[in-house]
Amino acid sequence: MSTREFDIIVYGATGYTGRLVAEYLAQAYGAREDGPKWAMAGRSLAKLEEVRDLIKAPAATPLVVADADSDEDLRAMCERTRVVLTTVGPYQLYGDRLVAACVATGTDYADLCGEPGWMAEKIAEHQAAAEASGARICFSSGFDSIPFDLGVMMTQKACVERFGRPAPRIRGRVRAMQGTFSGGTAASLGATMKAAAKSPSLINVLRNPFALTPGFAGPDQPSGMIPSYEEDLGKWSAPFVMAPINTKNVHRTNFLLGHPYGTDFRYDEMVLTSPGEAGKAAAQAALEFMKNPFGAKPPKPGEGPSKEERENGFYDIVFVADMDDGQRLQFAVKGRYDPGYGSTSRMLSETGIALLSCDKPGGIGTPGAFLGEALVQRLEEHAELRFAVEA
Repeated sequence: MSTREFDIIVYGATGYTGRLVAEYLAQAYGAREDGPKWAMAGRSLAKLEEVRDLIKAPAATPLVVADADSDEDLRAMCERTRVVLTTVGPYQLYGDRLVAACVATGTDYADLCGEPGWMAEKIAEHQAAAEASGARICFSSGFDSIPFDLGVMMTQKACVERFGRPAPRIRGRVRAMQGTFSGGTAASLGATMKAAAKSPSLINVLRNPFALTPGFAGPDQPSGMIPSYEEDLGKWSAPFVMAPINTKNVHRTNFLLGHPYGTDFRYDEMVLTSPGEAGKAAAQAALEFMKNPFGAKPPKPGEGPSKEERENGFYDIVFVADMDDGQRLQFAVKGRYDPGYGSTSRMLSETGIALLSCDKPGGIGTPGAFLGEALVQRLEEHAELRFAVEA
């Protein structure tokens, strides 16, 4: 791996989110001698050149042409780099060949996947081969599910420090968030719904909180789908659209690390509204939103929030650890920028850089299982995330 031409290749750099990842790397690391050696990749050289100039990356930035439908192109690309960061989704439509190429060549991989059915399929298909080749395949390396995966990990660390043991129950609650959906997010959800209609067994995967922990099924989990008033937080809670993927990744991290949270760990995610009748009404509205989050006219792939919207976005998540003896702890994760794009592009980039120093064995894992506190440190230092005990 140390002899490869590049440290990181951004695959899909001509797409909306891929361009943001390339722009972040160019601005944050382009002028640093100690920065990663990176390249932009996609299927059109002309479009790569256009994006390179648009994001003001150096003219010497390497450009790699690779078609998502060509096994030869993808393998040749993977053989040139230590890490591939891919934003080419929906992954269930365009990701199979790239994952296979990374596994075959022992190349580390990180994506923004929020498609649990496809992820479960890839775990079954490639786990053993990735272990053998040393490839670290790191799904869900953006807003789904890094703040939640690492937030739970750091909350449990704080519980062990304060109480001497992990919490058997944690509630993840989104207190505030400002951001918009892109066409890629809408396309991923649409592809998942179409796949479920064709294969009813996929519905069970989507519903199962332990769908990504093969061979292990923990205790019944809170549904997170019933609006309720939370006395200790003084607000109503409502279903959170990203909970189905985040909760699965949290349980997979616990599983891969040998259950440091316990085999009886219970976890759910919801979004907080406000007190009183207004909060109750908002919680009910959120339940309806879950049925059709993108409305009658979902955004098209390639579309997304403006620069101003990305820079004005933010998120604030609280993790409430409930101990068996009634003690509790609150831990917060806060991020600047639009969560799905401004912050996600930074998280994916920093995941790739952290993988360059990772010494964990190969396999199909999570940011928490592969990188843990090393990634927390990078995100705090470079991506404007904050992880802290509140109470």
